[in-house]
Amino acid sequence: MTDAADVRVYPGFKLITILCLIVLYAPLLIVAIYSFNASTSITNWDEFSLRWYADVFVGPESEKFKIAAWNSLFIAVIAATSATIIAFLAAMAILRGGRFSYRAPSQALISLPLMVPEIVTAVATLIFFNAIGFARGHITIVLAHMAFCIPFAYMPIAARMQGVAEAYELAAMDLYATRFKAFRRILLPLMAPGILSGFLLAFIISMDDFLITNFVKGAGVETLPTAIFGAVKQGIQPNIMAISTMLLGLSVIVVTLSYVLNRYDNTR
Repeated sequence: MTDAADVRVYPGFKLITILCLIVLYAPLLIVAIYSFNASTSITNWDEFSLRWYADVFVGPESEKFKIAAWNSLFIAVIAATSATIIAFLAAMAILRGGRFSYRAPSQALISLPLMVPEIVTAVATLIFFNAIGFARGHITIVLAHMAFCIPFAYMPIAARMQGVAEAYELAAMDLYATRFKAFRRILLPLMAPGILSGFLLAFIISMDDFLITNFVKGAGVETLPTAIFGAVKQGIQPNIMAISTMLLGLSVIVVTLSYVLNRYDNTR
């Protein structure tokens, strides 16, 4: 590749990159730093302390946040697992289902929620549940998250499946393996990194979702994002920054785990 084709040599590239990084990560860094502030003020630094992290677990609002965290974890695990299974079956049908006329429309249809504004998805889901007379609660959140997370789980699964040559399965069947045995012994192990990446992406999307959850949750049902929003409406407190930092840490761990899995698989 010549220098002319390398965008890094373009004038202003480094400056634009640095500005983008500042805009993206400066607010997160400020929240993370001030979550360790001993002061009750969210702007004036006093001294380093874990006071607000302790307040999250044993403070006056700790029970509310614990229940909300367990709700978020339960919903995210169920929704991500269901979305991953459906996304994998969809990828099998679209990419391993032989030649059929509607492959491109099928891929476009399953990816459509990625391009639809989330507020539209939230309103449509709410109207749908009201139309069929479905009582809002944990189940409606799980169903809404599952539908919303399917395209996110589908992306890494489909990308992985496209990178696995169908010749491996055909070779196994030439050696008298059944189609199911070729799937179980050949395709499924090779697909494991993509499936896990799809699950992790769907999990973190569900765990962090606020907009759809706020529309379809029932009275008295809170997840961590909606509980944080409710607390912020009463005024931003330092313990909110501690909770936000822990959520940020969880997101970083999940993304890092997905990256390590893909990196390890590529080096095998």
